[in-house]
Order: sequence, then C-alpha cells, then structure tokens
Amino acid sequence: MEKSSVFDMIGPVMIGPSSSHTAGVVRIARVGVKLLGGVPDEAEVIFYNSFARTYEGHGSDRAIIAGLLDYKTDDKRIKTSFDEAKKTGLKYSFRSVGNASTRHPNTIELKLKKDGKTVTMIGESRGGGVVKIVEVNGFAAGFTANLHTIIIEADDRPGSITFITSVIAHDDCNIATMTVSRKGKNDLACQILEMDSGLNDITLEYLRNLKWIKNVIYIPDIDK
Repeated sequence: MEKSSVFDMIGPVMIGPSSSHTAGVVRIARVGVKLLGGVPDEAEVIFYNSFARTYEGHGSDRAIIAGLLDYKTDDKRIKTSFDEAKKTGLKYSFRSVGNASTRHPNTIELKLKKDGKTVTMIGESRGGGVVKIVEVNGFAAGFTANLHTIIIEADDRPGSITFITSVIAHDDCNIATMTVSRKGKNDLACQILEMDSGLNDITLEYLRNLKWIKNVIYIPDIDK
C-alpha cells in the first residue's frame, strides 16, 4: 500500500478547482514536456475512466494544455491556456475512453511530437497533486516526479544495471527507487532511477556517449 504525507493531502499551491483534476494534470503534462525536451508541436490527449467523464467540467482540459506549455501549478495562465496554445501554435486533440478497467480512475495518456521526435506516456493523478507516471514509450515506469529522475534506454546486456548504478554512485546519489523493463531478451531495455539528489552534467554526458546507451533523459525536479 502506498503511503501519503500530510503535504500530499493538503496539496500543492495551485490554480483550482481540484488538486486531482488541475494540479495533478498539470504535473503529468510537465513530465511529458521534460521527456520530449520542450513544449510539443502536437499533442494527442486521451482521458480515461473518471477523467473521461469529467475533464471538461473540472478544467482538466485547460490544465493539461497549460502543463504542455510548461506552466507550473500556480500559474494564472492555466485558466486561459487554450488562448495561450493558439499563440504558441500548439496543436492538440482530446479523446475519451470511459471504461478502461485496467486503468486507474484518473488516467491520462499523452502522445507528443516535436521536431520529428515523439514521446508517449501514461500518468495517473492520485489526489493532492500527487502523480505516478506508469509508462514511458511503452516501458513500465512507476516514478512520481517528486525526486530527481533519470531514464535510460539501452541495449539489454549483462552487467548494465550494475554499471549504471556504479556510475551514478560517483555523484554520491542515493537511489530511492529503481524500475527496469525490457522489450525482450537482448533487446532494448529501460532503467528508471529516482534519486534523492541530482547528477552532474559530466556524468550525464558520459552516459550519453556510451555506444550501448541509446537515450538518456534527466528530470531534476518537475516543480522547478
């Protein structure tokens, strides 16, 4: 069972009406922006279950667009995000799936594009502004975006997990959580680490220059 702190129950500083339907949604979208490397040119947003039925009335549609514009949870432009999206040229569409039994009640799927790059991700808004990113580019994820997070896509090879964690250890980073998934044996694998402190630029550059590592995404702090 996952535990919540008193700060989770109080919720973040935000533009309303709801921490689940507004703040959590903004944070999910901002994770997508970090994964993509910038504000997308195009976005397909799929609302599942409870969100599919309530996203318009509760402002989740405005919140997701605000997050995709990289606005923080307390930004007053959340209320006018549709107009702001027109100014930036962001093209977006919404779709609803009202009965997905395997999904959390407040689930959002994002399909993002920017300059030829694409990112897909699935996030859950769990109340109080707390989110969980459950899937990134088809890989199981399971991170909260509350900590420093690194996502590494690499060849599935013996010793790779030990090697990556040993490199990170040189920055005196304490690993809080780790998720590893792969498409198949000796195929592409994805390692996601949440850490209590950040990584040095030289460490990230070193990892990115290894031939067997295909992609490195670093999210220092989603709320900054």
